This record gives sequence, structure tokens and C-alpha cells, in this order.
Amino acid sequence: MSHVNQKIALTGTMRPDGQVRHVSMLLSSTARGARLARLLAVDALRSWEVPYETAGQVVAELAANAATHGRVPGRSFRLTLYVVGTTLRIEVTDTRGDRRPVLREPGGIEESGRGLFLVDALADRWGVAEGRHPRKTVWAEIDLTTSPERGTSRFGDVGG
Repeated sequence: MSHVNQKIALTGTMRPDGQVRHVSMLLSSTARGARLARLLAVDALRSWEVPYETAGQVVAELAANAATHGRVPGRSFRLTLYVVGTTLRIEVTDTRGDRRPVLREPGGIEESGRGLFLVDALADRWGVAEGRHPRKTVWAEIDLTTSPERGTSRFGDVGG
């Protein structure tokens, strides 16, 4: 892991409504960095005693997109996780603000193109926030309480 460009910051702040948990990691924009993002996210969520199966898949898809479509040689992507109250927020920031993600139905035989389709199916909400040029952040939120049946897109535009 020492050869992977990473920086991890852990904080915990008490609030009137409970514990706010936060982790942020800077990872190399490679397939290895994307896999590491998922592993580190699952480890953090386990330590917080937060359900991690769905979140791990969402992190895997967003990190893979950042390493593939948001890649700029020599630049990293950032994974940030927040738990505030009963909501887990996942953010992946890359340096390709000019390439916004597009949600599309995957074809039957295509080997790629399913990432955002899976994020849309698994997350309660997701969207894209423009950052300081040249950055963008793709975010997803997962309600940690029982949620209604999922079946419609929960895509949000800039902001979040």
C-alpha cells in the first residue's frame, strides 16, 4: 500500500443528534486505487458498525468511474465518507470536471456502462457537484434506516 498515493484523515465530532463520522482518502487514479478505495471504505464502515455491503458496491462503482473516466495522469481522486444521523454520504472527487457522468441503460452484451446504473439502483439519492475547476464530485447517499422500495431514479444535479 505504500506505493499507492493515499492520505487518510479520520475525524469524529459529537453533535446534538449523535456522532458524525468522517473519513477522507486520496488515492491513485488506477484500478488498484479503485479497489483500495472499496476495501478501505468497507473497513471504515465496519469499524463504525454501519451496514457496508451496499455502500461497498457504490464506492466500488464510483471509484472505478473516477479511475477510468475521471483519470488525469499524475492526479489522484478523493473518496470521502460521512455518516450524519441516519445517512451515509459517499463522495468521489476527480479532476475531470469536463466529463460529467451519464446515466444510461446498459446494453445486453456490453462489458461496461453499468456503474451509474448500479449506483442509481443501490443509492437512495445521487448526483454531481461541480468543484473548483477542474474538479467534480459524484456523490451518493444511502439511508441507514429501512427505505421504501427502490425503482425510480434518484439523480440530483449540481449541488447536494
